[in-house]
Amino acid sequence: MRIEQLEYFAAVTQHGSLRRASERLHISQPALSEAVSKLERELGVTLLDRRRSGARISRQGRHLLPNMVEVLEAVDRLRTAAGDQSAGSRLVRVGTVDAATSTLLVPAVRGFQEAHSGTTVEVLNMQQGEIHQGLAEGALDLGLVNVLAGDDPPVGLVGTDLVHGRPVVVMPADHPLAEQEAVTIDDLRAERFVAMRAGYVMHRFAHRLFGPDMPGTTYSTDGAEMGKVMVAEGLGLTVLPDYSVLGDPLQRAGIITHRPIAGDRTAVTLVLRQRRLEHVPAPVRSMAAALVSRARAYREAQAG
Repeated sequence: MRIEQLEYFAAVTQHGSLRRASERLHISQPALSEAVSKLERELGVTLLDRRRSGARISRQGRHLLPNMVEVLEAVDRLRTAAGDQSAGSRLVRVGTVDAATSTLLVPAVRGFQEAHSGTTVEVLNMQQGEIHQGLAEGALDLGLVNVLAGDDPPVGLVGTDLVHGRPVVVMPADHPLAEQEAVTIDDLRAERFVAMRAGYVMHRFAHRLFGPDMPGTTYSTDGAEMGKVMVAEGLGLTVLPDYSVLGDPLQRAGIITHRPIAGDRTAVTLVLRQRRLEHVPAPVRSMAAALVSRARAYREAQAG
């Protein structure tokens, strides 16, 4: 019996089918099915009921699954402990929706690397749903997501609020609307608009803001960083959390600026999310602490 066989069977039960599990595990469906079949032969039980409509966990499989999960959790604890012992070569994977990159994420990574020179930090730009899935499946260690007031937290993940802010209109510094103290929705609707693609909180916010009457000319992009570049190039205006603009190199250079949305009181929060684990590897704890520390410094600077 191999640990991979238990992991494969657990993946099938988690994702509901051999096909989806094989996609998540990045192995072929026949190879996955054969691994589970070998496990069935070793245990002498039928774990999956295979039908034309797909494979479903059997009654015996449901009975044995808790024992398999206990084994996998024990293995995970062993791997985590070993990771702490070899922290110098650890890889920390951070998924981000591309928010507060210059003001929070990059300074936090820089500070972390100064104290952990042998640890690699891999930063992945992803949509919020992909980050939550990556955390749940163990493909990511930490995630940075934007959250609107009233959003429900995902099951199995814990969150730490880093920065609170409000959506603002981002525009070229020489745009006529920059002369106003605030931008009305009608003013914004009359402009060319750079929207975040579906799956980002700012996409949801824009549709809530404009309702069915979106701006006539709309571009779509992934993440705040590309959105700010498109604004700087004069393709249109966009809406982002203020903490994604304040301190950005384009803002510091006087290329882009921002204004509040008249009459809007929406709150948006940058949240650090991770799996609920009994033992978190030391490098992951340190990276999380660096993000929290940088967020605290950012808040104090804004308050001052």
